[in-house]
Amino acid sequence: RRITRAIDLQSKRLVKATGLTAPQLVVIDTLHKGGEMSPSAIARKVSLSQATITSILDRLTQAGLVERIRSDKDKRVVLARLTAKGEAASEKSPELLQAGFMRSFRQLQPWEQNMLIASLQRIAELMDAEDLDASPFLDTGEIAR
Repeated sequence: RRITRAIDLQSKRLVKATGLTAPQLVVIDTLHKGGEMSPSAIARKVSLSQATITSILDRLTQAGLVERIRSDKDKRVVLARLTAKGEAASEKSPELLQAGFMRSFRQLQPWEQNMLIASLQRIAELMDAEDLDASPFLDTGEIAR
């Protein structure tokens, strides 16, 4: 419950501080770090389906944070890139919960990392959840929430 509550509270803080959901911020951060990218490349990078990424990009485009452009190399390919407004949003957005978690996790000893991973995998098995999609985000709602 505490883990679920921490995720929920962080998600609400992100929306309140930025007006953006965690998945939207992850896409913005990915574009900020990687530059122009195709929706399929973004999807691979953030472990979400291409359909979900397309939906997120639609909302970010409507908000003026992202624009879609044709590739110079292949005109059939459409790329997403941040607008100036999107770059500003990326610069001022707070750290995502998983970034802080990963930084702390990497500081653990290898044996402790392995123990935690094994324990969580076992919990997933006990909950019959080992075959569920492990995408890091479930919510792709409207940007104005």
